[in-house]
Amino acid sequence: MDLLTTYKEAIFLIIGFLIIAVASNQIAKTFQRIRLPLITGLIFAGIIAGPYAVGLIPISAKSDLNFINEIALAFIAFAAGAELYLVELRSKLRSIKIHSIVQSLVGLLMGAALVFFVIDLIPIKTELDRNDQIVISLLTAVLFLAPSPASVIAVISELRAKGPFTKTVLGVTMAKDFFVVILFAITLSISKSILGSQSFQAIDMLILLLEILASFALAFINGKLLQAILKFGEWKQLKTFLVLVLGYSNYAFSNFFKEYSLDTFNHEVYLEPLLICLIASFYISNYTTFRAEFLRILNDISLYIYVGFFTLTGASMDIPVLLDIWTVALLLFFIRLITLVIGTSFSNLLTNEKLKLYQIGWMPYVAQAGVALGLVTVLSNQFPSWGDDLATLCIAVIILNQLIGPPLIAKAITIMGENKNRAPVPEFDGVKDVLIFGHDNQSVALALQLKSKGWVVEIATQKSKGETTGPDDISFLHFKTIDKEFFKSINAEKYDAIVTLLSDDENLRICQLVYEEIGTKDIIVRLNDRNNKAAFLEYDVRLVDPSTAMVSLLDHFVRSPQATSLLLGLEEGKDSRDVTLRNSDLHGITLRELRLPSDVIVLSVQRAGNVIITHGYTRLRFGDVLTLVGSDPSLDQVQLKFDK
Repeated sequence: MDLLTTYKEAIFLIIGFLIIAVASNQIAKTFQRIRLPLITGLIFAGIIAGPYAVGLIPISAKSDLNFINEIALAFIAFAAGAELYLVELRSKLRSIKIHSIVQSLVGLLMGAALVFFVIDLIPIKTELDRNDQIVISLLTAVLFLAPSPASVIAVISELRAKGPFTKTVLGVTMAKDFFVVILFAITLSISKSILGSQSFQAIDMLILLLEILASFALAFINGKLLQAILKFGEWKQLKTFLVLVLGYSNYAFSNFFKEYSLDTFNHEVYLEPLLICLIASFYISNYTTFRAEFLRILNDISLYIYVGFFTLTGASMDIPVLLDIWTVALLLFFIRLITLVIGTSFSNLLTNEKLKLYQIGWMPYVAQAGVALGLVTVLSNQFPSWGDDLATLCIAVIILNQLIGPPLIAKAITIMGENKNRAPVPEFDGVKDVLIFGHDNQSVALALQLKSKGWVVEIATQKSKGETTGPDDISFLHFKTIDKEFFKSINAEKYDAIVTLLSDDENLRICQLVYEEIGTKDIIVRLNDRNNKAAFLEYDVRLVDPSTAMVSLLDHFVRSPQATSLLLGLEEGKDSRDVTLRNSDLHGITLRELRLPSDVIVLSVQRAGNVIITHGYTRLRFGDVLTLVGSDPSLDQVQLKFDK
């Protein structure tokens, strides 16, 4: 076959795989809708497109597209190292060290012993001698140690979890991820020496030490190169490209040096690219000022990397072998679970943790994903005689862990009381209710203005009934303490908006309770001290800062007096209003087809937290919130049309 034909086939294979990867991403999104991880969907799509199903990806793709795996593995190592940020983990550093070391040691020793005990059940086509069995047991035990930082971070973000348990879990996950890569590099070198020379000689230990030292030296060089790349001004695309090229170059150099050392010194020297990339990323995150920029680049390209990597991983799986080994995969899954439970129990004992943690402490570490799959790929490439069979089995175990792991993380965080996510937003009952905390001239004036716009208003105050004065048509609620019982007693789910005009401490307590227990979407806070702004923003509130509000208002009147007058309702007969689309008959219709009254203008549409600047061809979706400006009668007409 001539060179031109080879290049053509390679180009066609890459283009075909990219098309399949795009489709894989869409298929994986359906898995998310049924609350399964995106990674699981990508692997499933790869299996369907692979050589043992539809056949869109040929069996040769595993070797022909190996560069995609290597780029992705470098990225995964960069991402893991960047998350190991010592500043954020300092307060729990002792606990994190104990948990990481004890869990890893117990997992390695127990895991290797249990795998060796059941190794005859593992279906490997090649006949294994005692050295093979020892190596397989060791490497499998190391793979079982790998956690999933991506899964932990995703669940913590989703639950807005905060607290000592969450901080410890995140720190242990990152530390174990770091430790596993180093341990895997050591175990891999020892394993290759055992298989190559039947015994581990002193020269092998020296070479292993030199490999690790060389990897650390290259990691430092990579860190400096990354720092230089991140200094490139605003050239985001160039920086992203160079980061990926640098990561891939470590694999290219490692492969070259492995062959060169074998030819020159008659001994294979393997420099672990995962370790190099992880340490380089750790350096950027902790010892430079470019952590935020580096994380932004990694976050922006993560989806594309994961789509390619996990789709190819699924396509590379030997399905016939997988169907034969699912019972063994379950057995190994439970072996890993046993080592996790025992390891976390020992570490909890050493750190004097609460009794509750003995029951749930293992749950956050079940999930496995990126790094574990990356190590499986390395294992498959390094041991061709039995590596593919073992890799397929390990991938099956990882899939089980990834399916069960994320829900267990969420359950553990919830049991520990550190789940801070928003309660479900109550359904609209047809009446616009607002609760205002605080009784003063501003709260009464606001109540009167809202009532004139058709709202049902109540004012909550700590004053006694004799101290509250105001219009007869405004209801007052009296409370002693701000707690769940008070909100429960007033049926707080009925309020469509809550306004807080108390001290910042009281306002923050109200925001926290409403966010976590009630779910009211619109919370408006009058801020007293600008230094407290960040604390309120965690609860998705709308802040009004009296110290800047007047200046901002005057600024808008100067720059756009007519629009400001309209939005503030200062034009006689004109007003602005947010209207929610609850009429399913209007779902999918464009604005130009709505036939709105001639004096009504649609300024914007809010959908899934994003604001869309509208035009005539903007299609509406059920639940959209439209910001309208127009006359009161016309706005009433539109609201009636949009309601159920």
